[in-house]
Amino acid sequence: MGKRKKAAKKPTGPKKNAPLPSTFDCLFCNHEGSVIVKLDKKAGVGALSCKVCSQHFQCAINYLSAAVDVYADWVDACDAVAKGDGEEIDGEERAQARVPVAGGRARARPRDEEDDDDIIDDADADDDLGGYGGEGVVADDEY
Repeated sequence: MGKRKKAAKKPTGPKKNAPLPSTFDCLFCNHEGSVIVKLDKKAGVGALSCKVCSQHFQCAINYLSAAVDVYADWVDACDAVAKGDGEEIDGEERAQARVPVAGGRARARPRDEEDDDDIIDDADADDDLGGYGGEGVVADDEY
């Protein structure tokens, strides 16, 4: 005698990720959840402010940026100042690393520039063979 078949379990969907936080701890007054981040994606500006100590910070963002990215930029800027450099990292220099290149590719060359030396085309062919050459190839094949 055989065993009974168990009922097949229904497949479960993928687990939903927890949303990223939008309130953080302040680095200056150490209050929990007092820093609020606001993103203006149309203007490309992320701003954060502390409700307790009124600290403000702004940085450039792109369409992929989240509140966590603005907070991380703030932490990095505070660390750079605290290192003793005395120079804060310019927000524009940091933003240029994230902004996509307008041309798409890093170095696009013009289409009319010819550097395909491996390909034989009509411009490269000096004989009457139409660009085809080599051993055993003749201009007119007669049968």
